[in-house]
Amino acid sequence: MNPDEYTNLAEVERRHWYYAGKRQIVRYWIQRLHPLKPDDLLADCGAGTGRFAAEMAGFCRVLAIDDFEESLVIARRNLGADRVRKGSCVQLPLEEASVDVLTALDVIEHVEDDRAALSGFARALRPGGLAVITAPALMMLWSDWDVALRHYRRYCRRSLIEAIPQSLFEVACCQYVNVAALPLVLAARKFRALKGRLGFKTQHRSEDAIPPAPLNALLRWSFVSLACQNAIRFPAGVGLLAVLRRK
Repeated sequence: MNPDEYTNLAEVERRHWYYAGKRQIVRYWIQRLHPLKPDDLLADCGAGTGRFAAEMAGFCRVLAIDDFEESLVIARRNLGADRVRKGSCVQLPLEEASVDVLTALDVIEHVEDDRAALSGFARALRPGGLAVITAPALMMLWSDWDVALRHYRRYCRRSLIEAIPQSLFEVACCQYVNVAALPLVLAARKFRALKGRLGFKTQHRSEDAIPPAPLNALLRWSFVSLACQNAIRFPAGVGLLAVLRRK
C-alpha cells in the first residue's frame, strides 16, 4: 500500500460505512463460531492502523502484524509497542499453533502467493482455531483503486475457495458481501474508467470520503445485515468473506 493510503485510511476508517461495517461483520462471525475468552489470542495480519485489533482488545489478547513501517507507527500508537509485530503474511512472526483466531481483512489480495499465506495462517492457528478473511471480489470491478492499493487480484467465490488449502481448513462460510452496493460501485468504476479514457483525471476517490450521515448509516446497515447471515447465498458482491476452521 502507498504511504499516503495509510494516512487516508487512518482518517476515515473509524466512521466510514465500509470500514466500520467490515469490522462489525468480522466480530459477528468470530463471536458466532468461536466466542472469545480473555486468554485467547487474536492475531490481525496486515493490521494496517491497528484499529480492529484495538477494538478487539476488550475481548481477548491481541497482536497486530504488518510489514509497512507507516502502518506500524500508527498501530503502535493505537495499541502500544508490545502488541504490534513486524512481519508479512507469508512469514508470520508467530509460533506454530499459538493463535486462537486469525484475521486478514482485505489482505490476501496484496500477496502474490495467496495460497502460501493461507498455509501460514493454518500453521499459526491452534486446531479448531478460526481464520476470518475478507477480500475484494469480481475482476469486472478492477480499477485505479486496486492499482493504488497494489492488489494482485480480485476474487470470485470459486477462486478464493481454490486458494484455501482444503487439507488444513474446513470452510465454515464463504460468501459474497457488500451485495447491495454492487450496482452503485460498478457504475462508479465504469464511469471513472470512461473519464480516464476521455482524458479527464481526478485525484479524489469516493472511498476516501465519508458519505453524509444518513447515507453512511444506510450503507452500513445493508452491508452488515446481509453479511451476518448465511441462509441466502448471493451470486455476486463487491467483496467476499471466508470463515475457516483449522482442522
